Amino acid sequence: MRDTRLLRSRALPLLGLLAALLLPLGLTAAPGAAAAPAAPPVRVMPLGDSITGSPGCWRAVLWNRLLDAGHTDIDFVGTLPAQGCGVPHDGDNEGHGGELVTNVAAQGLLPARLAATRPDIVVMHFGTNDVWSDVPPDHILAAYTELVAQMRASNPRMRVLVAQIIPMNPASCAACAQRVVDFNARIPGWAAATSTGQSPITVVDQWTGFDTATDTYDGVHPVATGDEKIAARWFPALAALLEENGDPGGPGDPGDPGTPACTAAFRAVSAWQGGYQAEVTVTNTSAAPLAGWTVTVAPAGGARVTQVWNGIPRTAADGTATVTDAGWNSGLAPGASTAFGLIATTGATSSPPAATVECTAAS
Repeated sequence: MRDTRLLRSRALPLLGLLAALLLPLGLTAAPGAAAAPAAPPVRVMPLGDSITGSPGCWRAVLWNRLLDAGHTDIDFVGTLPAQGCGVPHDGDNEGHGGELVTNVAAQGLLPARLAATRPDIVVMHFGTNDVWSDVPPDHILAAYTELVAQMRASNPRMRVLVAQIIPMNPASCAACAQRVVDFNARIPGWAAATSTGQSPITVVDQWTGFDTATDTYDGVHPVATGDEKIAARWFPALAALLEENGDPGGPGDPGDPGTPACTAAFRAVSAWQGGYQAEVTVTNTSAAPLAGWTVTVAPAGGARVTQVWNGIPRTAADGTATVTDAGWNSGLAPGASTAFGLIATTGATSSPPAATVECTAAS
């Protein structure tokens, strides 16, 4: 619940006393001078498992980042209270430690939580426990579909932010890292098929740039650096939805956004004899929203790009690839990033994976 509500409720008796003192003096309000009722705050539900709620301190970072940007008319909601973090914030959330999204869907747990909190926007990072339990991606995505249907039954104009979940590499699950990659690769297609004009679904890439070795304490749950990265990925997407809902932010927002611009960064993920996997991160480096992007990837050492996901490739005879956005990841707010993955083939003997990448913003 928003802290500002406490201040408002305490102010009401004082306002009533002032009104009682002024009325005998004839200082009554002129007809038609009554102030218009204030718009209700935008209600945002953080939804997920322990990464969201136990303690889920990225929520505290995100809350304060939104306030600093002028988004003050917001209310984080959920049936669970704050669980520490040591930073003042609106801690209400729906992050239930240990829950599987498939169980939440099968047991019908979400509708009562929605009825109790009535969110306008859902910020969902859910499925880590399902992936850990080796639940097939098809089953997880079917659960996503069921939850979105329940959200829309609660609010036909529900906005949904869905994460490509952070990496996972616990000591007890050697296969989990690749399972996360495989699951995340399916989310954009699901979102495109499930999104509607009235109730859009936005995919937020929480995987790219997150390092389980430095950003978690156990290969799964974030430490402070991980919380900062998660909040930084949610912020531009959530801020954009708040502006759509009539909360434009404060005077610090740029008035003249300028010309869109972007950069690209190459990172090798794994290598084997005859090939490698890599990812390219695209970042909006301007103060203007990015409507689309194109990245040229020129592999070093005679390698050739043969496969791309989260982007649309066109490969030249020399192995250079031109990759355009996939549509769902075309729009980037200032400072926001997205990524696409690729496979490249190499000769029998080759140098370590490397490539020259250049990004061009859509005009």
